[in-house]
Amino acid sequence: MSLDIFWFLPTSGDTRYLGTSDFGREPTSEYLRQIAITSENLGYDGLLIPTGSSCLDPWVVAASLIPVTQRIKLLVALRTSLGGPAPSARQAATLDQALHGRLLLNVVPGGDAAELAADGVQLSHDERYAAADEYLQIWKRLLSGETVDFDGKYLSVKQSRNYHAPVQKPWPPLYFGGSSEAAHNLAARHVDAYLTWGEPPAAVARKIADVRARAAQHNRTVRFGLRVHVIVRETEDEAWQDAHRLISHITDEDIARAQQNYAKMDSVGQQRMAALHGGQRNKLEVAPNLWAGVGLVRGGAGTSLVGDPQTVAARLQEYADLGIDTFVLSGYPHLEEAIRFAELVFPLLGKTAVTTRGQAQTGGAFDRRVAQE
Repeated sequence: MSLDIFWFLPTSGDTRYLGTSDFGREPTSEYLRQIAITSENLGYDGLLIPTGSSCLDPWVVAASLIPVTQRIKLLVALRTSLGGPAPSARQAATLDQALHGRLLLNVVPGGDAAELAADGVQLSHDERYAAADEYLQIWKRLLSGETVDFDGKYLSVKQSRNYHAPVQKPWPPLYFGGSSEAAHNLAARHVDAYLTWGEPPAAVARKIADVRARAAQHNRTVRFGLRVHVIVRETEDEAWQDAHRLISHITDEDIARAQQNYAKMDSVGQQRMAALHGGQRNKLEVAPNLWAGVGLVRGGAGTSLVGDPQTVAARLQEYADLGIDTFVLSGYPHLEEAIRFAELVFPLLGKTAVTTRGQAQTGGAFDRRVAQE
C-alpha cells in the first residue's frame, strides 16, 4: 500500500517539554516556514495546519507558505461554524489556484463549545453537524460552478455563485475527523478522507467499519487516515526515556486541571482520548507502543507511537492493514522530530527520504573520496 505521510505545523507554539518549561518556541512565521521547507525537502506528502483560538489563522499561515514551498500539500481547516459557505468557497478556490492544486481542506464543525461561544457560535453539538451538512451542500455546489438557491434550517443563500474555479475539480479534497454518530454521518455524506485520532487498532477498526458502512448507504467510498504523535529513537529504551522526559515537567495539578477542562467539552473524540488513561500516569501504554502521555495535558490528538524505527514502522503497518492510507504525524519539537522520523522510518515504509543513507559522512571536504574508496 502506498502511504501518504503528513507532518504537523505547530501554529500555537512548540516545545521540548509539555507543561511549563524554559524551552518554548513562539510560532513565528520564520519558524513555521522552516518546518514547512524542511518537511518538503525531506519528502513528506503534506502538512496539517491546525485551528483553534490559540492557533494562528490557518488560511493566513497557508498563504504565507506559497512562496517557499513547491510540492508539499497543505491541509487547512475549513471551519463550517465560522463564516458562510460562499466566502469560504472563494477563499478555497483562490488558495488552490495560488498553490497550483496543492490545497486539502480539513472540515471542522465542532471543537470546544466554550471557544466557539467566544467566537459567536451558540449551536449545540449535533446542531453544529447539521449546520455543517447544509454548509457543505452549498459549498460543493458553488465550487462545481452552480448558481445556488438554498433555504435550510441554518443557512440560506439566494443566487449565490463562485466565479473563480479551483485547480482541483470539482473541489479540493475534504478531510474530516469526528467520533460521534453525527460526525460519522457527516463523513459518510460528504468527505473524501476520514481521520481518526490514535486509538488502539481494534477501536480504529470499528470506526473504519462504521464510517465505511454509512458511506455505502450513500453509494460513496471514503479513504481513512490516522492522526498521531511519534517518538522514534534508535533503540526502544531511548524512545521510552524520551517519552517520559516529555512529560517530566508536568505536575499532578497540571494534569487534574487539564482533565477538568477537557471533561467540560462536548467532543466525543476528546472523551475517548481521556478515557484511554483516566488522567493517571501509570496507565499510559494503552496498546503495544501506543502511549497516551501527550493527552494528559494536550487537547485533541493525545497518543504517540513510541519505539525504535522497526517497531514504529510495524505499528504503522498494522493500521495500514486496517485500511489507513494517510498518517498525520507530529513530535516535539516539530522541526527536529520531522527530520528524525524521516531519516529513521521513511526507508522502512518504502518512502524515499532525502538523505545520504549508507554513505561515509564526516562533514569534511573529502567525504566523497572516502565514500568512493
